[in-house]
Amino acid sequence: MNTPVHHSDDEKTIRYPGWGVLGAAFTGVMVSFAPIVPYTFSLFLDPLHAAFGWKREAMGGAFALAAITVALVSPLLGLLLDRFPPRRIILPGILTFAIALGMLSRLTPHIAQFYLMFFVMGLVANATAQFAYTRTILTWFITRRGMALALLLTGSGVGSILIPPLTEWMIQHHGWRSGFLLLSGIAILGFPLTAWLVRNRPEAATVGSEYRLDSGTTVSAALRTAAFWILALITILSAFSENGLVTNLASILTQHGVLATTAALALSVRGGAGIVGRLSIGFAIDRISPERIQTFVLALAAAGTLVLAYAGGTWAALLGAAILGAGLGSEADVGPYLLARYFGRRHFSVLYGLTWTAYAIGGATGPLWIGHLYDRVGAYQARFVVYLAAIAFAAVALSFLLYLRNESAETARESHSPTDMPCEG
Repeated sequence: MNTPVHHSDDEKTIRYPGWGVLGAAFTGVMVSFAPIVPYTFSLFLDPLHAAFGWKREAMGGAFALAAITVALVSPLLGLLLDRFPPRRIILPGILTFAIALGMLSRLTPHIAQFYLMFFVMGLVANATAQFAYTRTILTWFITRRGMALALLLTGSGVGSILIPPLTEWMIQHHGWRSGFLLLSGIAILGFPLTAWLVRNRPEAATVGSEYRLDSGTTVSAALRTAAFWILALITILSAFSENGLVTNLASILTQHGVLATTAALALSVRGGAGIVGRLSIGFAIDRISPERIQTFVLALAAAGTLVLAYAGGTWAALLGAAILGAGLGSEADVGPYLLARYFGRRHFSVLYGLTWTAYAIGGATGPLWIGHLYDRVGAYQARFVVYLAAIAFAAVALSFLLYLRNESAETARESHSPTDMPCEG
């Protein structure tokens, strides 16, 4: 992988070295914090309540702590990724994450240990997930950037298909402690390929400004644009709705009469639909307005949330999960593409870290809020999920506003009028 890459190498050919880097990154994302913690968290709620009597809101607080920690450390992590080779950040993160998951198998009735391990996982969460790999992928791809980013994020979808049912099976047959040990073993699987292949495109091999890492605006300039803050607010709202639902989905469905195995299957269906959705986005995003795509997929996620609010049987649960999955996570798919398009790659990881701070704020408060509502009434009521759907539709409205602003900016550029919309480079 250290041999120079010449301009004649084509991203369209399978021999292009960037595809090997992408494959390793895909594997790392597949077994990272992103699919493991959010999509298995709800599977442990009932076993931990039965073992220790912990309330849903208290357990949701641990997830919120992890999300808040992600919010605080992501900009710093982005700064490190902009300055150092990615493996120096990713490999220690993978090891720490796997150890913390293993330590959860040794929980005692003292909930402080539960909180401590989620705090540790929050510190390294984005060092294991797509956040840490995205800048490296941007250095390797231009003409196939949308598809490359979609394939990278599909790793999380594949993980969310495979990991929840494996975890549910382990919990049912060997107990929740074995479930955490299984997750620890899964988390370490991304280490070998990352150590071997993941690295930025060599500077000596870059040809043209489109591959350069120093092209783009400064952080302060990006923060003065309306576009950045609209993207951040979209991220907060969609993360609030997404995490509030997904981290409680298994328990919500079982309380509405769905079998536990079907609830776990719904999580996998959501992940499978997410793969189809992300690959479709990757194909379309290099051809269609990314703002328009973002609006559409956010609307799908909001519609799927509404279906799940009243899902009382197998088919309704699976249908809602499929619609939700097809649209869920647009901030993770389109967001990096828009950041690179608007602001370039000079400080991409720092700006991406700030949007992850926004994501973590929404991701922390959503589960905590739903847990609080549950503890107040002792059940997951349909109106709770309707609230989440309303918040998701608010994100749709903001995304449509961003689309209208971009259309106005494009019109202004065509008529040689000044515009405040930043562009790459």
